Amino acid sequence: MAENIDPFIILGISKNADATALQDAYQKLKKSLEPSAKAGHPGATAQLEQAAQAYEQLADPVRRKQALRDFGSNSNTGLAMRLVPSKRTVEQLTEPQVIYLLIEVVPRARPGTKFQKRDAGLNLSLVLDYSNSMRGIRLDRVKVAATEIIEQLSERDYLSVVGFNDSADVIIPATTVTDKRALASRARMMRARGGTEIYQGLAAGFKEVHKNLDPSRVNHIILLTDGNTYGDEHKCYELAERAADVGISISALGLGSEWNDKLLDKIASATGGSSGFIKSANSVVSFLNTQVQKLSNIFAERVKMSLAPEPGIELEMAFKLSPSPQPLSEDAAIYQLGGIQFERSIGVLYQLQIPANFPLGRQKVARVVLTGDIMGEHRTQTAVGDVYIDVSSQPEADDPPDKILDALGKLTLYRMQERTQQALEDGDVGKATQQLENFATRLMEVGQSELAEQAFTEVKRLKKTQQLSKEAKKTLKYQTRLLIDNEN
Repeated sequence: MAENIDPFIILGISKNADATALQDAYQKLKKSLEPSAKAGHPGATAQLEQAAQAYEQLADPVRRKQALRDFGSNSNTGLAMRLVPSKRTVEQLTEPQVIYLLIEVVPRARPGTKFQKRDAGLNLSLVLDYSNSMRGIRLDRVKVAATEIIEQLSERDYLSVVGFNDSADVIIPATTVTDKRALASRARMMRARGGTEIYQGLAAGFKEVHKNLDPSRVNHIILLTDGNTYGDEHKCYELAERAADVGISISALGLGSEWNDKLLDKIASATGGSSGFIKSANSVVSFLNTQVQKLSNIFAERVKMSLAPEPGIELEMAFKLSPSPQPLSEDAAIYQLGGIQFERSIGVLYQLQIPANFPLGRQKVARVVLTGDIMGEHRTQTAVGDVYIDVSSQPEADDPPDKILDALGKLTLYRMQERTQQALEDGDVGKATQQLENFATRLMEVGQSELAEQAFTEVKRLKKTQQLSKEAKKTLKYQTRLLIDNEN
């Protein structure tokens, strides 16, 4: 799905700018971004490419007229981007220092207008594991969930259902949801058999969604599995990257305790989807229904963000806080953030390292570019923002905003359980035990008593058996992650 980015906003010029103003704006932006791109910042490279494409588009009279038609009108609704550094003023130090940048993306309406809620049309594929391990109540509940999802969709929605084991079977080819009884009957035909190869199911689901690919819809795959896949992990990730390139997001859900959480996290993060843990078969129906309801209440889809730090500034961490909290790759050129619902927000926290002896005065830290498809309006919105801080030899006290402090506190919890897992992978059981005890104590201190008790139980197990239960690993990871999102 080709990007449709507002070239006027990318270059920071008015719609009636002449050729000289266009050339000057492009050269100025190019000069600003090139040092960061040469320093190896992928976000700066991506923004340089956007700038070049914008210049080429506006330098061509025919394409410029098309851009004016596409981006010339104003809308009552859109996306607003808030850029909040942890400190507006920092002290000039002889050693590197860390600052945090919180970026919030929120739906907005012009003063005096109201949001006109409209359900986003779905182009959805359910990719469902029906290997031997799903036999019995697990598959029974998946069938119920599929039939309930069919019931809540409408004639304007496209749906396909793919069952997979060590091969894939397109149970319902992509179709509009008209004859719900017939579709539900076909969904109930799944029978458990065979092994688990996730790539087979994802590839078939991707093909079905691609048939009706449409920027005015939510193009999405919901993957549900209860088992590990072997030998095709790299192919799964490559397919996720292809899906992201054409505007298809993937929610990757694991049922039970035997699935590969790192793989599902990676698939979801690459596409702007979410990953989740379904603890028991009894939760399948409500979990899947909730996923689809969220997709149907999308205000903007395919929200993407790039961050270009200034030369000398290093990006050390990126984390999506809401919705569906998950770590993001520091090496990504463009972050796929997925969809944003009405009356919700997307929050991303970046950790940046400022170099020693950063120059005094007002200094630019980073440039941020945001794009998103506004559902129901057939348009892509573009927003650009620069982040500045003041560097002083004698700064006044400047406490971080409460939102950043709250996010960092919850991220600390998440990292504590991550360090426990890493210590176990490294074979250091003693270190893992100490980390887990600290984690459990901290959970109790912040009022998460139920989760803390489970962590203390696992401390005892770890001391006795030198390993954690598989279920506990996923419970501690995903429940701690959910704490990060204040709106859950």
